[in-house]
Amino acid sequence: MSQPDAPKIEFPCENYPIKVMGDAGDELHALVVRVFSEHAPGFDPERIRLKDSSKGSFQSLTVFITATGVEQLEALHKDLQSSPLVKMVL
Repeated sequence: MSQPDAPKIEFPCENYPIKVMGDAGDELHALVVRVFSEHAPGFDPERIRLKDSSKGSFQSLTVFITATGVEQLEALHKDLQSSPLVKMVL
């Protein structure tokens, strides 16, 4: 039995959420702002939603961008994952 195709995203896609999880601290936030500024010009850093883990060791940052294409999303993922601060990108 074949798998159904994943839903297709129509680009540009406004308010596209990307969640970045990593080591808690200002360094993670600064990294996220820098990478998203490079790959998603015009994103609003004020809209970043931050959530601490129960013990405060980790944070998740949800960033909303206007996704312009698969290449942009792959570049964001690659640059974020290249940092040892980042544990996961969804």
